[in-house]
Amino acid sequence: MATDALALDADSKARRGFLLALGAYLLWGLLPFYMKAVAHLPLIEVIAHRIVWSVPIAAAVLVWAGRTADFKAAIRSPRSIAMAALTAALISVNWGIYVWAISVDRTVETALGYYINPLVSIVVGALLLGERLDKLQIAAVVLAVIAVAVLTVDAGKLPWVSLALAFSFAAYGFFRKTLPIGPSQGFLLEILLLSVPALGYIVFLIANGQDHFISSNGTDTALLIGCGPVTAVPLLLFAFGAKLLRLSTIGIMQYIAPTMVFLIAVLIFDEPFGATQAIAFALIWAALAMYSWSMFRGREIRPVALVAK
Repeated sequence: MATDALALDADSKARRGFLLALGAYLLWGLLPFYMKAVAHLPLIEVIAHRIVWSVPIAAAVLVWAGRTADFKAAIRSPRSIAMAALTAALISVNWGIYVWAISVDRTVETALGYYINPLVSIVVGALLLGERLDKLQIAAVVLAVIAVAVLTVDAGKLPWVSLALAFSFAAYGFFRKTLPIGPSQGFLLEILLLSVPALGYIVFLIANGQDHFISSNGTDTALLIGCGPVTAVPLLLFAFGAKLLRLSTIGIMQYIAPTMVFLIAVLIFDEPFGATQAIAFALIWAALAMYSWSMFRGREIRPVALVAK
């Protein structure tokens, strides 16, 4: 009876974790629509409001979850503050490139970047953490490199948007692991640090009448405030959902968002997608299939709590 109860409890947690993570990935997948809606606003102002309006949501969730003690300890640690400042800078770069790319009709490149990201992460793990790659993972990385080479030869330059998104988020994930606090506490610490310059910039714009928050129409004001929830809610949903799921499950689910972004870019935003892009994406999808199969073969089955984008 006790075993049955434990199994039911584990199934219940897995279902809850799946729904929370699914909600996060669906919101991330729909995010390009919101970024298009704010594309007429200055990039830095959008990022500043994205940071500032995330703070009350993250703080409220932390209080609700009863995890304030860990957070208080972190803000008294110079090392935690320094590492949070680094991860905050990295995620800011990632956000900035993402918002800019969508505003200039390069959404397909953002989808490619987040497809490449898990493959970049395993290379980072191998180079910096000494993690061993199996043959399927090596093959997956080789296919990803070929895909990037195909795009580079066709365009005459590196697909820097995709690579910058992939590498900045891989670096964020790598350094984020050094913070000795949970994902929700770490997220609040990061955006609190970022909120100081962000709030200063917003005040500067308002004082000079250059803002789109007070000096503009109500629609722009609502859109800027909404930048907080669309940033914080999926991150927090993922943070709580990932704790209840196996790493292999998260490994497969992480393709939901870039697939939605890709389909939105091609079918709704009508961005160009020619034969070269099709070949590159086919190589990436084959690489991800290999990577996913290597995970499903069974070694990484422990629960995780790593925050995604």
